[in-house]
Amino acid sequence: MHRRDILPAASALLLTGLAACQYNPHRVNAAELICHDDNGCPSGYQCASNHCCNNPDKSACLGSLADATTDSVPTDALADLNRTSDVLIEPDFSAAAGAETRIADSSSPGLDVSLDLARDATGAGGGSGAVDAGHSDAPVATGGVDASDVPIAAGGTGGIGGTTGSGGTSATGGEGASLGFTATPAAIFSGESSTLGWTVATGATTLSIDQGIGSVLGKTSEVAKPTQTTTYTLTLNGSVSALVTVTVLQGVFKPTATADMGVGRSRHTATLLQDGTVLIAGGLGGDSPLASARLYNPATAAFAMTATGMADARASHTATLLSNGKVLIAGGGNDRAELYDPATTGFAATPDLMTEVRMNHTATLLPDNNVLVAGGDDGEAALISAEQYDPATRGFTGIGTMNVARSGHTATLLGTGRVLIAGGFDGTNRLLSAELYDPVANAFTGTGSMTVARDWHTATLLPGGKVLIAGGFDGTTRLATADLYDPSLGTFAPATGGMTTGRDLHTATLLLDGKVLITGGWDGASDLADAELYDPVAEKFTGTGSLTQARSRHTATLLQNGIVLITGGLSGTNNLASAELYQ
Repeated sequence: MHRRDILPAASALLLTGLAACQYNPHRVNAAELICHDDNGCPSGYQCASNHCCNNPDKSACLGSLADATTDSVPTDALADLNRTSDVLIEPDFSAAAGAETRIADSSSPGLDVSLDLARDATGAGGGSGAVDAGHSDAPVATGGVDASDVPIAAGGTGGIGGTTGSGGTSATGGEGASLGFTATPAAIFSGESSTLGWTVATGATTLSIDQGIGSVLGKTSEVAKPTQTTTYTLTLNGSVSALVTVTVLQGVFKPTATADMGVGRSRHTATLLQDGTVLIAGGLGGDSPLASARLYNPATAAFAMTATGMADARASHTATLLSNGKVLIAGGGNDRAELYDPATTGFAATPDLMTEVRMNHTATLLPDNNVLVAGGDDGEAALISAEQYDPATRGFTGIGTMNVARSGHTATLLGTGRVLIAGGFDGTNRLLSAELYDPVANAFTGTGSMTVARDWHTATLLPGGKVLIAGGFDGTTRLATADLYDPSLGTFAPATGGMTTGRDLHTATLLLDGKVLITGGWDGASDLADAELYDPVAEKFTGTGSLTQARSRHTATLLQNGIVLITGGLSGTNNLASAELYQ
């Protein structure tokens, strides 16, 4: 990039017309005029020992061998030297402090003058500063060189000041210059937005950004929503440009952008609503169950209070999204249920009670829109009973008993419309057995047994129709083993390899690509921050980073944009208010 500038004579000593002399900078304040004959010196000076001097003993030489500063040069000599009117300057940004600018005088062919730009450019120490005086491709220099006081940076057509590093400042551009091209935030998940920002001085006639954005003349910002890591180019007046990159994160966790839930909670529920928001309800806060609820909005990455709290405080309950968009909240240490209405963001108790006091049970939406509520415990004993909730009547009806009493089990709706109920604790032993509920026959029947007895495990329906059973507690050990249930055979088989870490009280979330994200949990000694992915195609588990905070008894919810929201949980003795996102 070339610029035309007039440099101050006292600072630059531009030497137009001195064909026999060469300007030779050795350091910031040194200037020597090296000559070959008297014709190469200004009026009143003679060439003595290759230096332009006004007396034989060289006491007033231009740039003496003692490295006199330019301030010691006689003013009449400076006036004689300042004869240039058009200097073409090509900055060389191969270095930071002490970078050289090559000066070619268009009126004196062959003259190649080097100007040391280190003057006044050492004031911004620390960090990683960007040297960018009229050049969009300026390299980053450790130490933060402030180029704003360098003579070339002022006036003229100016240039784009690059993104300033820590401790540095962008160069001062002239008329029509753009200062600072930034992306905030610079790292996002796919589906999130980054704001591109810049400041443009007067004189800009065209201004545009590539990657399909187009003209941004008259603006100072533009929202970008890349789905993969993307570099954006800001082009000013057709030629001057700056670059900024927005990184799209993959396989990492990060805290929610704005705030936490406000109240620490574990053993709560998180339900994805039809509008894409997430209802966080109840849970254990300290030693007491909570009645409060929050709504998470992915668009703002913020939590807000619902219009009312729940009618009853509860923990270890269930929350089931109904086909009408409402959410059925059931049990949690009592026999009461209530409905959350997204239209009012409030709760209202159902007219009927459940048939049993329940906690640690399961609730599964059936194909006919009824909800199967099965097992759990009443605080003292595991339950064998089951019941259905009918949204039309808003009532509960007992439907008999399971084959075995279970608490801490899983219930998974299969592609056949049946429900697989697996494992759990019967009050004495962890269970190896599983059974199927058929809503058409309204009956429970046995199916194959798991390879290992377990409770507090997870069960995830895979795209191919199989069910992944992962982790859990066998009464002695937190398990790293996993099983695959095949509905067509009615049998369980060990999953290849097993998890990287034994855990229970964790989460398992089916992602949009068919993989299963497993997060956190308890290993028998501490809460876990590590996470892993199960790939049903490769049939193996692999690690995928760590949570920002160790947690168990938390929730993990797949959002409509493919990001996973992780909320609350227990970390040591603390119920967490924090939340984080994974993609």
